[in-house]
Amino acid sequence: MSDPVTLRLRLLFGDRLVFGPGKGELLARIAETGSIAAAGRAMGMSYKRAWALVEEMNAAFREPLVASARGGAGGGGAQLTPDGQEVLAAYREMLAAVETAAAPGTARIAALLDMADRK
Repeated sequence: MSDPVTLRLRLLFGDRLVFGPGKGELLARIAETGSIAAAGRAMGMSYKRAWALVEEMNAAFREPLVASARGGAGGGGAQLTPDGQEVLAAYREMLAAVETAAAPGTARIAALLDMADRK
């Protein structure tokens, strides 16, 4: 099978979803663009939704993950805090480890799939 397999890693503490693929991508895009709005746009997400996720992450952790400055003459912007960088790095490391550990089982399941087009 040549189609890639996608694993999604979500971290739940109790019944609270603290971090997952969407928040991970949002943090990565904020780091790349320096903007919450641009990060959200790149993900097809509204500005309001992107801000809500940032506020949710900032409230869930001891220290904020994203620091932002309002726009104006000097321009606004956003950046990951040291804790934000650490959370994103740890999440990426865990995801890589999960993908490596899951590869044999994924290959076994893929070999049994019927991926023929059915109409």
